[in-house]
Amino acid sequence: MITLNGLDLTVEQVAAVARGGEQACIAPEAMERVRRTRAYVDKKLAQGAVIYGLTTGFGKFSNVSISQEDTAALQRNLIISHSCGMGEPLPGEAVRAAMLLRCNALSRGNSGVRESTLLTLLEMLNRGVTPVIPEKGSLGASGDLAPLSHMVLVMLGEGEAEYRGERMSGREAMERAGIPVIELAAKEGLALINGTQIMTAIGALAIYDAMELARTADIAAAMTCEAQLGITSAFDPKVHELRGHAGQKATAANLLRLLAGSSLARETQPDKVQDAYAVRCVPQIHGASRDALEYVYGAVTREINAVTDNPLIFPDEDQVISGGNFHGQPMALAMDFLGIALAEYADVSERRTERLVNAALSYGLPPFLTAHGGLHSGFMIAQYSAASMVSENKVYAHPASVDSIPSSANQEDHVSMGTTAARKARMILDNTRRVLGIELFAAYQALHFRGEDKLAPATRAVWDRIAREVKPVDEDIVMHPQMVKFEEMIRKGEISAAAESVCGKLL
Repeated sequence: MITLNGLDLTVEQVAAVARGGEQACIAPEAMERVRRTRAYVDKKLAQGAVIYGLTTGFGKFSNVSISQEDTAALQRNLIISHSCGMGEPLPGEAVRAAMLLRCNALSRGNSGVRESTLLTLLEMLNRGVTPVIPEKGSLGASGDLAPLSHMVLVMLGEGEAEYRGERMSGREAMERAGIPVIELAAKEGLALINGTQIMTAIGALAIYDAMELARTADIAAAMTCEAQLGITSAFDPKVHELRGHAGQKATAANLLRLLAGSSLARETQPDKVQDAYAVRCVPQIHGASRDALEYVYGAVTREINAVTDNPLIFPDEDQVISGGNFHGQPMALAMDFLGIALAEYADVSERRTERLVNAALSYGLPPFLTAHGGLHSGFMIAQYSAASMVSENKVYAHPASVDSIPSSANQEDHVSMGTTAARKARMILDNTRRVLGIELFAAYQALHFRGEDKLAPATRAVWDRIAREVKPVDEDIVMHPQMVKFEEMIRKGEISAAAESVCGKLL
């Protein structure tokens, strides 16, 4: 059970709830804050105070007064009118993560929702009612209005949801789960949709996977280094201390641990002085991406514990402040950075694969890693596939955050496109995982030719783990199913687990 208080939720906990079905609850002190703030909102309404989104319209309509008797209708109309998402549904795990983040933000007690409304959303999460949310339609300011509105529709008995693997109307899903639908009170619709939870949910799961991918990339590079008869002195810590970047030092340390005891990759090689950049500069290339991932991890950690709606309520100070915490720029830049960092892992991985399949660059390996070249094509087209995805990543890696289209009659005249950035980062992540899988497949084949008995203990453990799923390729086969197996092994963390069973936890 994960206890939410709006202050210390972790990326790992988000993944546990979104993917593992971990349950969540609200800390008692957080719920007390929620109740106190709602009482303050009700008092201000009774006093006839003019407050944006409570007694006024939204966006450009903020100068239109709303009577107290119409405040409930205002909130419902907000949700209905803003449910304008388009495209395929977001993955269920991203929706569950967003629901968790919304609950966490509301538990800070600065949004003004009722306890019952917060608990309804929490119960939906815990009982498996997952709203169907189209993936497109958010500008990333004022937050993720359109997709979050689709989330709230289900709370009202509208829209669609998935429940126990079946897609149905929101009302039916709530009935089957035994959760009463609600009628929104003043401020609640705005509090539920005015925030960055969709982009942050996608980003939190992406950075969680990216941290795992970073370790797997180092393993793939180590195996290629062995297949290339690499020179390990390039990974000497003295070299990397002179530059000082943390990611570079960590990557070099990982490579030395992974390659310890290898008969193939050695401190010196008799026939060459230095390796090509794709092997020799792995600490510098992977390390720079590692540093980027650390930045993104920190930014996401802050955002999953942030209050991002508007206006914000401070009952102890008797203040209601209209601000801009809903603006997704912090996540937009972080997600663009994440996409670029991940694309570089794929970029250099494909170059290492090329060195494995190209007989002019592979130090004695057979062309395209087949013993029967000509009659058989071997890994020729596997490298094509990797190159295709690397090229596709270059398109996706163009920053979304450099674009802005004004909205709401130019009241909202700068937007972040943060959700687009997060979605692109996720697509780059998927491609990069596949490209690394192709490198691992090629390195596995190459090391079979070199002799798996010559591997370092850590890389031999990986080779043996792969051999349980895939056999070395002697004659041409349909490559796709084997490539998918590598993607799945990476996704499940099985490649890194095999290496770490021998050399300990990688950095």
